Amino acid sequence: MIRVLHVLDHSLPLHSGYTFRTRAILKAQQASGIEVRGITGLRHVAESPDTEEVDGITFHRTRGTAGGPPAYREWREIQLLADTIVALAQNWRPDVLHAHSPALCGKAAALAAKRLGLPLVYEIRAFWEDAAVSNGTGSEGNLKYRLTRALENNVVAAADAVVTICRGLKDDLVSRGVDAAKITLSPNGVDLALFGEVPPADPALARELGLGSGPIIGFIGSFYDYEGIDDLIAAMPALIEQVPDARLLLVGGGPMEAALRAQAAASPVAAAIHFAGRVPHSEVERYYALMDVMAYPRKRSRLTDLVTPLKPLEAMAQRKLIAASDVGGHRELITHAETGVLFAPDSPADCAAALAGLLADRATWPAYREAGLAHVRANHDWAKNVHRYHVVYQVLLAPKARNRVSAAA
Repeated sequence: MIRVLHVLDHSLPLHSGYTFRTRAILKAQQASGIEVRGITGLRHVAESPDTEEVDGITFHRTRGTAGGPPAYREWREIQLLADTIVALAQNWRPDVLHAHSPALCGKAAALAAKRLGLPLVYEIRAFWEDAAVSNGTGSEGNLKYRLTRALENNVVAAADAVVTICRGLKDDLVSRGVDAAKITLSPNGVDLALFGEVPPADPALARELGLGSGPIIGFIGSFYDYEGIDDLIAAMPALIEQVPDARLLLVGGGPMEAALRAQAAASPVAAAIHFAGRVPHSEVERYYALMDVMAYPRKRSRLTDLVTPLKPLEAMAQRKLIAASDVGGHRELITHAETGVLFAPDSPADCAAALAGLLADRATWPAYREAGLAHVRANHDWAKNVHRYHVVYQVLLAPKARNRVSAAA
């Protein structure tokens, strides 16, 4: 049995898109016969024991502190995580180190892999310098941006194999000079075993939220600027003109929440816009059940053009209608007029027109729902896609590859 140690920024029991993808990968690998564990760095902020089991997965935690000025602090993080990986590997003895972005995890794993003589897989879920720009915590081209990009390039060069979640990220790496043959695609996926029959809408919850009879436009996720929720709120007056009973339900929270609530309160259709706040993960399906159309109005940026989100796939798995902005990350997941509708990014008017058109043409809804679910089953089911990793591991563990790794150490 192959043993794989996954090196992570954070993990369950914390809830995020990052931890849900991690859970899906590790559970699918377990089901396929691979023995897995996870190890997290200092940025796993949950209070956790040194070793804990969550949902049948064993996670190990890095201890220590990393103070001091920028760069030194990050280097200290890397060293502590690398030392913890080496200490664990001497007892558990993995066959492969599989690090997941950010590059801090990748660099720690690269140092540990060299010391241990193990092959390294580095998986990139996003370029974190671009994520910082889109989150408003960084500026494109500044010193931190360039250093983060340089560290990413360094880790990619050190890795024996690279995995990206979408073509946009792969193409960008190839443009930097990375051999395309070194890169494997492992797209975002859904654990379809978690999605059974879609529960019926709960009338009591709809009344509690003041939604009326609908139709309901929904967004469930984090309230970051790049998600474009402000454009969705701005689209509501034009939508209400055409579909007077339409309502917008926003579930979640984040940095933009206060600004979005203020924008909604000032809207001429404020009564049609509802905030549910953050809800427990176990309750999310109840809110999905109320929604007719899931809207994903992401703004155009390097991040949204290069990176595919997870939420539209989860929505398709639950047979929801999809309306999304026409950015690169969405185009990899959604075929316009087949599995959903795409509208111009950064355009409330085009968003409103797309939503109104979809709401007006109810006869097409069953076909959209079935096409979306079929797309997820064919292309984004973790039970199938996990085998992409098997191929990578098997190549790295072939005798010649192992001898090369040992010689390099």
